[in-house]
Amino acid sequence: MSYLIEIELGKTDLIEITPEIIQEREIAIFDLLEKNSFEVSKVKEAKGPFRLYLKIEEKRLIFDIYDVKKNKVMQFQLSLAPFQQVVKDYYQICTSYFEALKKFPPSKIETIDMARRGIHDEGARILTDRLDGKVTLDRDTARRLFTLISILNYGVWFEV
Repeated sequence: MSYLIEIELGKTDLIEITPEIIQEREIAIFDLLEKNSFEVSKVKEAKGPFRLYLKIEEKRLIFDIYDVKKNKVMQFQLSLAPFQQVVKDYYQICTSYFEALKKFPPSKIETIDMARRGIHDEGARILTDRLDGKVTLDRDTARRLFTLISILNYGVWFEV
């Protein structure tokens, strides 16, 4: 089975990265490196483990994939347009969730968290669909990569 051993993110367009965003990014990267499934489909002879560099240029998500020896395996680009609404929804619900943690009872927090997980799942589904024929991911890997893509994507869709 192929997997990721390193993940690097390009510069975001965020002027100020909040502690919550930093925490989400660090947790996603840690969890990804602990356990993930990342199989390159497009290049049949490519065998993992892989190193992944994600960045955004001109409203396009760039995947640079390297082998363990840092030889480039492949690069491909995805339009960010299919992610636009789900990233906006994800940030709105995350903002509500982080605010709720400060002042609401557990029952209200749980309701918001369920909505947050639903939007997160939708983002992971979109990512999996967009990667079809290029990279195969399991559900948890797709969810964590969606978190990282959302962080990179933030400055593209929001006026910061």
